[in-house]
Amino acid sequence: MLSERVKHIKPAPTLALTARVNQLKAQGVDIIGFGAGEPDFDTPDFIKEACIKALREGKTKYTPSAGILPLREALSEKLKKENRVEYSPSQIVVTAGAKMALYLVFLAVLNEGDEVLLPSPYWVSYPEQIQLCGGKPVVVPLSEDKGFVLTAEDLLPYITERTRMLVLNSPSNPTGAVVPPKELERIAQLCVERRIFIVSDECYEAFVYEGEFVSVASLSPEVRDITFTVNAFSKTFSMTGWRVGYVASPEPFARVIADLNSQTLSNATSFAQYGALEALTNPQARSFVEKMKETFRERRNTALRLLSQIPHVKVVKPSGAFYIFPNFRYYSSLLGSDLALADYLVEKGRVACVPGSAFGAEGYLRLSYCLSSQEIEEGIGRIKEALSQLLHA
Repeated sequence: MLSERVKHIKPAPTLALTARVNQLKAQGVDIIGFGAGEPDFDTPDFIKEACIKALREGKTKYTPSAGILPLREALSEKLKKENRVEYSPSQIVVTAGAKMALYLVFLAVLNEGDEVLLPSPYWVSYPEQIQLCGGKPVVVPLSEDKGFVLTAEDLLPYITERTRMLVLNSPSNPTGAVVPPKELERIAQLCVERRIFIVSDECYEAFVYEGEFVSVASLSPEVRDITFTVNAFSKTFSMTGWRVGYVASPEPFARVIADLNSQTLSNATSFAQYGALEALTNPQARSFVEKMKETFRERRNTALRLLSQIPHVKVVKPSGAFYIFPNFRYYSSLLGSDLALADYLVEKGRVACVPGSAFGAEGYLRLSYCLSSQEIEEGIGRIKEALSQLLHA
């Protein structure tokens, strides 16, 4: 018999969709996939070469469970210079991707029945991980009319004596929304006053197109003391398969998270850590990230323009990340659900998108613009044509 804690768990829909798209392509089907949450840029050669060098030098053994010291020192320096928040190397734990960092934070902090404020739309793994760790996700609906931007006022009605934590994801997956600095200050102050931990998922920090990115832990020492800053190399350096992430937190929590790492994974892959170290220290890295950002900005604008031309579709301009989250409720209502709509688009349009219900928002579709401008134009053209056929069926 399965344990009670795993009976509710579902496979990650984004990974399942990517697998389906790859399978169809292998069968010779001409399909355009908007589902992948990973840059289509290759990992830079200087990062690959650093990893190969580490392999050749025999750096293939166990590392400290918190990660190699040079990487944690480089992360400490990065957080200080780029994020304006001071964490010592002993407050940083390197993990097998940000997903594992989040899971270890939830495991370290949540007791059975603790409530976690979860702004919706949310990334698909948050509620699953929270429940696996005994917590209760408390969904906080965000307004499309306000650009899906979280405010302190949104949180207030959902705070109870059991509220333990807030999950903050800015820029957001799936909406691309970015919380403005002033609003971030109000949210942080509310959490300080109510003694609510903040888990700040900052994986898309490099991709902000309007406004500025601010790490919530940088706002004050009091905020830093209740914040877990989570990030990864996956998006910023196009290293999704390398599985290197990290979490910075107050030292007592960092020690426990490192211990949990030691009892589960032992350590993030040794030679991958040396690739990550090169990503932080090589002078070529900045230009690579800037090129990727500007490319995504252009693609976002293309996708926004084309989606806005589809009748009965409402789309909010994303300020960050590399996703766009249009409202397809008119069409999903015709078919009964956004899952049925996504299936229809695969069958009739040869286009794959992730249903919004996977992110807690029925009637939407998430489109990643991590594909060429030509594919974006062709794919959205196919969506428009398939929906036109649906209207006239």
